Amino acid sequence: MTRRATITDVALAAGVSVSTVSKVINGRYGIAVATSARVQEVVKELGYEASLVARSMRSHRTNVIGILVAEFEPFSAEILKGTAAALADTDYELLAYTGSRLSRGAGWERRSLSRLSGTLIDGALIVTPSVVDADPGVPLVSIDPHAGPAGLPMVDADSLAGAVLATRHLIDLGHRRIGFMAGRPDLESSRLREAGFRQALAEAGLEADPDLIRVADYRRDAARAAATALLTHPDRPTAIFAANDLSAMGTMDVARELGLDLPGDLSIVGFDDIPESIRTTPPLTTVHQPIQEMGAAGITMLIALLEGRPVEQTHVRLPTSLVVRGSTAAPR
Repeated sequence: MTRRATITDVALAAGVSVSTVSKVINGRYGIAVATSARVQEVVKELGYEASLVARSMRSHRTNVIGILVAEFEPFSAEILKGTAAALADTDYELLAYTGSRLSRGAGWERRSLSRLSGTLIDGALIVTPSVVDADPGVPLVSIDPHAGPAGLPMVDADSLAGAVLATRHLIDLGHRRIGFMAGRPDLESSRLREAGFRQALAEAGLEADPDLIRVADYRRDAARAAATALLTHPDRPTAIFAANDLSAMGTMDVARELGLDLPGDLSIVGFDDIPESIRTTPPLTTVHQPIQEMGAAGITMLIALLEGRPVEQTHVRLPTSLVVRGSTAAPR
């Protein structure tokens, strides 16, 4: 294996001292233009890169932004795309970080930040967090925040309005017995989506049936158990609004296994509009939230905090819209 070039290798090849190389790399004054050019050329030739830890010890900055995600599922992947695009023309780099399944209990982000802060990252985005209630030592922005009082700057989508749109769509098609697959109970988005579901029913003069509400935890596997309970109910729903697309897909899996026709026997609406939603059979009607834009907005806010610039809005809420596809129709 090829040995990694060190700062000493650069100094020897350029015929200067290690301290001169350090000054050139860190952009300090007092180095002749010709000397600086020679050192930079050797750095390129040798492929030398200072470690993040060494960089942070010298300048107290790494120019690295962390993004903490519980797991790399479709929503997080879209957030990552948005953050990477937003950083493309900046001097910042992105470090995506997750813990093992065993370590991701409540507050795992706090433990992760204690490992990363100060030597590896200057600040972080936290995606669908649990409560971070201790001072992490670096600026933080939350994407899809926790329902508790974390008090972090945040970016989310208008979950309440989106849920109203989804439920009204089913009501307008003629459905009256509508089930709801709730999301992760500790997230504000889940609370708002259930509130929007109930609001749309109330506006239509309908009552939410407790027997038709199940928690799917925003996970496809959890949705299967919830969907089985709903679809084997003696008076099953003719339509289901799922609080995210993965839950909707899990519901579609169970419906097909039970021999139900989609959308003839059952209409399904999701929430997120992840890329996979258009590839289901039939294509999923869903609420579009601008996930990549949420990641980009979080990066914009975080960089402003890192650079000491004023942040006019510490809560950015982006609009949602309904995307009608083939998974919804009038009840038979």
